[in-house]
Amino acid sequence: MFPTSSECRDGSSVSKHVSKIIDAIDKSGVAYQLTPMGTVIETETMKEALAIIELAYEQLKDCERVYSSLKFDIRHNQKNRLKTKIASVEKVLKRKIN
Repeated sequence: MFPTSSECRDGSSVSKHVSKIIDAIDKSGVAYQLTPMGTVIETETMKEALAIIELAYEQLKDCERVYSSLKFDIRHNQKNRLKTKIASVEKVLKRKIN
């Protein structure tokens, strides 16, 4: 999620506004992982996930236009998937990955 309108960009940079979103997610207490091209969140319910998305949009309320790309991977009765999915690949490879 990032602003596309000129009043919320510094040239081609959107880090100022993305930082607002990350700060809000961090303060929310949900598990997340910031990556160079997006942020992954982990919640127990769809309602909680949608609340985080709404929280993120609130951080960009002053921006005329916002782009967002969402993906959902729902697996019931599983927790800590941010770490266990990576551990599963490392187990197959028999080594740690970067």
